Amino acid sequence: MRWLLLALLLLLAWLQYQFWFGSGGQRELAALRAQVARQAEENRRLQQRNAALAAEVEDLKSGEAAVEERARAELGMVKPGEVFYRVIAPTPPPANGDAPAPNPASPDGSPP
Repeated sequence: MRWLLLALLLLLAWLQYQFWFGSGGQRELAALRAQVARQAEENRRLQQRNAALAAEVEDLKSGEAAVEERARAELGMVKPGEVFYRVIAPTPPPANGDAPAPNPASPDGSPP
């Protein structure tokens, strides 16, 4: 009877080890669940991107306004008779408060 009890305890210990640490155990299951969650989030993000691209394609197919907007924004195109103005932000003064270095190409050191 003693040997049977020892054999059953060893079998129980081996089964517990397989359950927690073996192939297909709890650690592997937790890692797979985390991987599934990451993949689901990636799929959701890609589905949103695909929906936005599909809407943009449909917009470009159906109307002239979307094509015009895109040409203006990306290519800088203007209609005949329009005047194009480019606003350039002023450059900030040097951080250390020093004056800009003189221009060596100019004889008096002034900027061109």
